[in-house]
Parts: sequence; structure tokens; C-alpha cells
Amino acid sequence: MLMNHITNTKAEYIKKTRENLGLGQTEFANLLGMASTGERTVRGWESGEHKPSPKKWLDITMLEEKMSEKLQQAPFSHDPLSEVKFKFIDLFAGIGGIRLPFQKEGGQCVFTSEWDKFAQKTYLANYGEMPKGDITQIPTKDIPDHDVLLGGFPCQTFSQAGLKKGFSDTRGTMFFEIQRILADKKPKAFLLENVKQLKGHDKGKTLETILAIIRGEHTQDIPEDVPMSEEARHALSEKLNYWVDYKILRAADFGVPQNRERVFIVGFDKDHYKDVDFDEAFSWPTPPKTPTRLGDILEDLTELTEEQDKFTISDRLWAGHKKRKEAHKTKGNGFGYSLFNKESEYTSTISARYYKDGSEILIDQEELGKNPRKLTPKECASLQGFPKNFIVDAVSQGQIYKQFGNSVCMKVVDAVASQMIKTMTNNK
Repeated sequence: MLMNHITNTKAEYIKKTRENLGLGQTEFANLLGMASTGERTVRGWESGEHKPSPKKWLDITMLEEKMSEKLQQAPFSHDPLSEVKFKFIDLFAGIGGIRLPFQKEGGQCVFTSEWDKFAQKTYLANYGEMPKGDITQIPTKDIPDHDVLLGGFPCQTFSQAGLKKGFSDTRGTMFFEIQRILADKKPKAFLLENVKQLKGHDKGKTLETILAIIRGEHTQDIPEDVPMSEEARHALSEKLNYWVDYKILRAADFGVPQNRERVFIVGFDKDHYKDVDFDEAFSWPTPPKTPTRLGDILEDLTELTEEQDKFTISDRLWAGHKKRKEAHKTKGNGFGYSLFNKESEYTSTISARYYKDGSEILIDQEELGKNPRKLTPKECASLQGFPKNFIVDAVSQGQIYKQFGNSVCMKVVDAVASQMIKTMTNNK
């Protein structure tokens, strides 16, 4: 009898702790460093089916204190004393590359969604908040009201690296989760980001469909075999009424030495801004096009010992890169590794696969008598326009490479955010 009481008390404590922290069972498990089946284990603890080990129990009792410390130590947590000019949500948040520019404009982030547990760790370290998980599993009623919706929605299906299936692939249908939130919450404005290839995907039809849905002009039914949540499909019956425009912007034009081009889609709710002509009211930022030089962001690694040097590639990998490049050259194409030095104007685009072999951006070290090297995590942060004090070691080196490859160039978002908030402020 006493044993059952202890188990029930622990079950209640675990559930109460999780709810106090505003976490789902998956995020709670991720915070405790549990495996992919962690959600099931947490559910078992809360139902009293079984109880945590002494070590896990200790971790659970320390969790609220640990989260409080994370919030205090996070370099980009909200200042509770600062004036909140608007509220926004951060969807498909990654490591918060779109969030910070809007926070700097006076916005308060009231909801974040990011399913990758490693990106959640980096986000927590920098913002002091644990993102909610898979957006398809979060009902719209659980998302707070907000003024601006942000979303760098998954782009693998639209990119050259993906299968280019567009809406026939689950990743491609994440747009419909954005649509159902827009339909229910009616934010005043939104910013979406995707790969450049979205513009030409399926001869432009994919982007046309996205824009038509947002404008409330789409008349065709989305086929039943296109996978999406039930709530998202239901929301398609509601007509949106947004003014919307898109533009391809390049990181190198905004003072960052990377040749990264991305599609940005901006929208304003015409039902809220009834008499505003956004063709006149909103202007895309003018790129300063200040000259860039890769050496300005490179770290000095000359003092690293052989043991400390985790960036110089091995003889075997370097030989493989050269062999593949030669093979491509014979076929008459330019594929293969790309080599840069400190005098280079900019690099090629860093991608999520950079952690594998670094082939798209290798730094020449011939003057040191060494093979080329990969960028350091801090250099990746600089290459994406992130602040110098952004924490890059909350996860492994491989994971942080993947995260920066998936992120946005923050300098570009800074410029777009400034124009959007200026437009909203001028048209209150």
C-alpha cells in the first residue's frame, strides 16, 4: 500500500513538474537526455506504470532549477523589463536565426516549435527556452495569439539536394501547418523563408499555389493523398486574405562573405490593415553590397596542436576529394570540393551536409604545409551573420555544423525584419 502511494506521489510530481515547465512529454524526455522512446517512458512514469531509476529521479527533481539556470545564462533570453512592441511565434525554429532579429526589433517570442532534439538544445542554451516539438501534433488552440508568424519551413523537397517532390512529400506539406495557423490566429504579418529553388519548383507552380492560398485566391482542392494533419486540411476551407510578395536575397549583398541565396515571403493581413496599399507601404531592404572578405571572419588556428586540431581534413579524405573533382572534370562539369582562402570575397553556400566532409567550403592551409580544413563552429556562426556570443558548443561539432547549414543568414533577416516592423508601425 505504502509502495503504491510513493509511486503515485512520484507520478504526480513528474507530471506537475513537466506542466510547470510548459513541456510536452517528448521535450521533457529530451531535456533528461533520454533515447527516442523517452516519451513512452515519461508517459509510463506519469501513469504510475513504472518509476524512474534513482539517477533519473534525481535529474527530475533538479530540472526546474536547471531550467532556471539556463534562462539566467542564456545570452539572448528576453529582458523582462524591456517594452514589448509586438508578439511573434517562431515555427521550424532551428537554432533561432529568424527569431533574434525580431526580438531586437522589440518583439516577444510567445511560442516556438522545433522537432529536432539537438537543435532544441542549442536553442535552449541561447534563449533559455525549450521549444515545443512537432508542429503537426500541436493543435492551433494551444498556440498563443500573436502579431507576427515566422517560419523557415522545411525545404529539402524544394532544394537541389532533395527529391524535388514538393507537396507530395511530407516535408513539403509543412506549409499547410503554417496555413492552418494563419487561418485560425490571423496574425497581422508573417515572414517565411525557403531555398531559392522553391521559385522554379514544378515550373513555378508550387510557389504559385503557396501564394494563391495565402491571398485567398486558390480554388482547386489539394489532393487527398497529400499528407497533412486533419486540422490543416480542415483549415484549407477558410480563405486567407493577405497581401503577399517574395524576393530572393543573397547573404553576400548584406555584408556576409557567403554566396547564399534564399527566397523570403512577406505577408500582411488585409482584413486588419483595411485601407493600406502594401505595394506602396512595404519596401524590401536595399542591400548595402559592402565588399566582403572571408579573412574577416576566419579564426587564427596556427597555435593549435595536432591533438586540438579537429578541422584539418585527413590525407585520405583530401585524396578522395581531389579524385572526385578530377572525375567530374573529365565528365565536363565543375562538381567537387571548393577551396577558399582569407582573400576570397565569399564562400559557396554552407549546407546541412557540411559535417560529412566539408567539401563545399574548405579553407586552404598550404602556407602552413597542411591539408585544407573545415570551418570552425564559430566561423560557421559568423558566416551566417550570428552574433559573436552565440553559444555553439551545446551539442557535438557534427550537429552544430548541421544546424548552421540548415539556418538562415541573420544579417539578411535583420534587414527584412526592420522593414516589416517599420511598415507595421507606420500603419497602426
